[in-house]
Amino acid sequence: MAKAKIVVVGAGLMGLSTAVCISDSITNCSVSVMADRFSPNTTSDVAAGMLIPHLYPGTTIHQQKQWFRETFDHLLSICNSSEASEAGIHLVSGWQIFKAVPEEKTPFWSDVVLGFRSMTEKELKKFPQHKYGQAFTTLKCDCPPYLIWLEKRLKENGGQVHVKKIEDLWELHRDFDIVVNCSGIGSQKLTGDLEIYPIRGQVLKVHAPWIKHFIRDGDGLTYIYPGIYNVTLGGAREKDNWNLSPDPIISKNILDRCSALEPSLWTAENIKVRVGLRPSRSAVRLQKEVLIHKNEKLPVVHNYGHGGGGFSVHHGTAKEATRLVKEVYNVVIHVKWFRSPCRHVGRYTQLMEFWSLCLAAVRMVHVVFPRLMSGNWLMESNHVEDCQCETTLDKTSASWQNERKR
Repeated sequence: MAKAKIVVVGAGLMGLSTAVCISDSITNCSVSVMADRFSPNTTSDVAAGMLIPHLYPGTTIHQQKQWFRETFDHLLSICNSSEASEAGIHLVSGWQIFKAVPEEKTPFWSDVVLGFRSMTEKELKKFPQHKYGQAFTTLKCDCPPYLIWLEKRLKENGGQVHVKKIEDLWELHRDFDIVVNCSGIGSQKLTGDLEIYPIRGQVLKVHAPWIKHFIRDGDGLTYIYPGIYNVTLGGAREKDNWNLSPDPIISKNILDRCSALEPSLWTAENIKVRVGLRPSRSAVRLQKEVLIHKNEKLPVVHNYGHGGGGFSVHHGTAKEATRLVKEVYNVVIHVKWFRSPCRHVGRYTQLMEFWSLCLAAVRMVHVVFPRLMSGNWLMESNHVEDCQCETTLDKTSASWQNERKR
């Protein structure tokens, strides 16, 4: 059977996780990842990698919870395996604190994380400026280890990676049957999507190995997330700001805010500043599209627009994108089979059988009909042999039955 050639555009978290999911789920295909930047130079490498969901106003809560649950369960299984260290996945406990009691004390994801509860009065004494808090255990993905691990998984499945900048999705139509667009903020140019916009983020990566618990202010702007190799301090949110240069004023502000929550951070060392552009949208774009140019078609599956919450839902959206790819794949395989040489060989055999039958019928008419007209219908045995078909057709064969259906 002919293989479908699938290419994923984008080598960040969404691109690699989607490529791995496709290669795990669809056996009769080749999967390639194409991008101009790979880890450690992607937006995903800047992210803290915490599994705490962000809200997408244009997506139902039911759908968001499903994506989060699928992602959490998937990463928890890796965390409980021998690959946890290599993949950079670990459990981390901590607090989400609020200066005012929130209207919704129990978020939609509370039964997905581990041990969700309200903080005790004794715990809240650590944060005198805050009146309410939630304690729970969640997962964290450290980058670049997680991206490197995903790329390794893809290659083990037979996938390939190519360093190339894509200027137009249509340029891929000659070499690939299906395109999966996971280009993040690059989709603004590649697809002309005016709904996607950047939210500039800036974080500090510091050496503070004594920090074991995460702390997140309720608005999500200030956070302390301990990782395997460093602690991520954040953050910043600047809509429609494309500037990737570090801002020293923002860096100082981040350190001040985080140190107010955890004073020991004043002694943190090896402070590094990272900047990234979150590909934001009111709703994640997960849909199929067919590009048409001069009577040629190129099926595309989009999976982008996750904003700052990508790590929390990445596997769930990768599974959904894979489901869409399967729908397109079934059509592509049917078309490739119809056009394949092997398919025409089978068709040729059927036509030859039918042609032999026609020749035999014509021969029988030429031999038998004159004798019937002359009254000499009792033929000798050698005449009977002359009238037999040289090619017999088994009417029970699959080819004959298929021809009858046509």
